[in-house]
Amino acid sequence: MSVSVDISYISLNKHHEELCGDKVEILKTEDSNIVILADGMGSGVKANILATLTSKILGTMFRNGASIDECVETIVKTLPVCQVRQVAYSTFSILQIFHTGEVYLVEFDNPACVFVRDGKINKLPSVERIIEGKIIKESRFRVKPSDSLVLMSDGAIHAGVGKILNYGWTWESVAEYTVEAASKTVSASRLAAMLSKACDDLYMQLPGDDTTIAAVRIINSKPVTLFTGPPLNDTDDINIVRELMKGQTTRIICGGTSANIAARVLHKKIETSLNYTDPSLPPIAKIVGIDLVTEGVLTLTRALALMRRYNEDQIDEKFFDELDLDNGGSMIAKVIIESCTDLTLLVGKAINEAHQNPGLPFDLSIRMKLIDEIKIAATLMGKNVTVKYY
Repeated sequence: MSVSVDISYISLNKHHEELCGDKVEILKTEDSNIVILADGMGSGVKANILATLTSKILGTMFRNGASIDECVETIVKTLPVCQVRQVAYSTFSILQIFHTGEVYLVEFDNPACVFVRDGKINKLPSVERIIEGKIIKESRFRVKPSDSLVLMSDGAIHAGVGKILNYGWTWESVAEYTVEAASKTVSASRLAAMLSKACDDLYMQLPGDDTTIAAVRIINSKPVTLFTGPPLNDTDDINIVRELMKGQTTRIICGGTSANIAARVLHKKIETSLNYTDPSLPPIAKIVGIDLVTEGVLTLTRALALMRRYNEDQIDEKFFDELDLDNGGSMIAKVIIESCTDLTLLVGKAINEAHQNPGLPFDLSIRMKLIDEIKIAATLMGKNVTVKYY
């Protein structure tokens, strides 16, 4: 059985600092996903450079098959040790999740990874090794769907020190809250957002240290198929709908003409909702057997805007409030962001004369540009995207 992963992270900069001293790298190899969280010493520019160097060196070496010994040795020899404090330039955590479900975790001086399974914290078996004078903790274990893992920088366990709490939030408190947050959310992005907000609240919105939460959720693969635009040739109507109805997938149709084609081919009725929840977007409709039916260009434009905000790390409470709204744009974005691993876009190439000059070739059409942008945004999120034109 192959496992899929949903990965998201949020960083809070130390109060008054423009740059974050934590850095997260997310990498994909042929057989695994790798998350690296590096925490540079101090804060500001210096910490940002140290964390960036650490994460980039580790990422490049790991991806090229280097052992952890070689990685640590390279970092120790490449980056300086603080002359004043004689402490390490950067701490780090590396989490490698293989498609088989096997996991390899390496931790150097970062708070321990929180591993939640079946609503409980699971203690990870670890072995300590000394490499180049540094104590490195290694863990090997297996994961299964519904497991959650959280990596964090030490800003998370120091949240609230001297303000709301005497000794900070403590690892145990973060772990307990992770169990609660994991039970209330389905995506890695919501889990990271909940934990990050709790840290920010404890710091009273003035973080005393760079604080990063990287959340990983083990999920079953979640295919989504989106059909928009009528095919160039009427003879392809049956083919595009047949492709939409194939296999286990979440089915979305965007556009009135596309919905009419599907209803005709499937011999189903279209029921339009009279619920105008957002005056700037047409309401959604229903076709039996289709998960979501919306208007086309306006709705896809709204979905794309939300996807871009997600990719720009603008994921806070306000963002999720918008994602939960009862309109077609939010609903499409929510499915793609939170409930999708593989996205298939079925795109008809007939030009809708309402949208642009029919004398222009299709690749200049609004819909084509939208599909290109949605493909880019979904790929940036780590989704596997396939586009098929008709």
